[in-house]
Amino acid sequence: MILFPAIDLKDGRCVRLLRGDMDRSTEFPNAPETQAALFEAQGFEWLHVVDLNGAFEGKAVNAPAVKAILDAVDMPVELGGGIRKMADVEHWLEAGVSRVIIGTQALREPQFVVEACKAFPGKVAVGIDAKNGRVAVEGWGEVSEVTALDLAMKFEDAGVCAIIYTDIDRDGMMQGPNIAQTAELAEKISTPVILSGGISSIHDLISVKAFAKSGITGAIIGRAMYDGAIDPVKALQAVQC
Repeated sequence: MILFPAIDLKDGRCVRLLRGDMDRSTEFPNAPETQAALFEAQGFEWLHVVDLNGAFEGKAVNAPAVKAILDAVDMPVELGGGIRKMADVEHWLEAGVSRVIIGTQALREPQFVVEACKAFPGKVAVGIDAKNGRVAVEGWGEVSEVTALDLAMKFEDAGVCAIIYTDIDRDGMMQGPNIAQTAELAEKISTPVILSGGISSIHDLISVKAFAKSGITGAIIGRAMYDGAIDPVKALQAVQC
């Protein structure tokens, strides 16, 4: 199982939100590129980056911070937030991002995801953020009537490299991940699923790893590492043993 440390960007800084609320953010001291380099030095193989402002505004807002991160590390970076057009996908892949994450536009225009996968094979992931099982978009500001499974099924044959599934109610809350719901989704689709939201302990990681056979191939860790609740070395050992 791959662990993805998360860098969420708001106004050029590393922050963590509670349940996606931009007004309930905690800012952390390290510059984004410094934090990224630290994660790489700790042994992580991938980095998960989200332009939070971009997710709300529908366009790249934290581009300078993202580019600084790309210059600071050699490990692959996946990026989400505000990627709404093919030009956005092309721009970030050319800039050095290893794969882009399409969220809002996956719901609004599924064909866009299909076309992006054809144009850039293996470089496109879909972010599905759900509240009570329903897909939320526009930086989680709007909850649709579409279920996470219904949306995921639209891309079964599209060539999406991963579904990044976030339970909004668990995100940033340090109350444990929604493993059951994530595993249920993973078992019903063939696309690999990355769990996001709520991981707060090594025990959580071990519990997630136990569902690897269901199709959960990765997990994203955020606040727990920033707050010191999870030791990076022990986290990596937990999923590798």
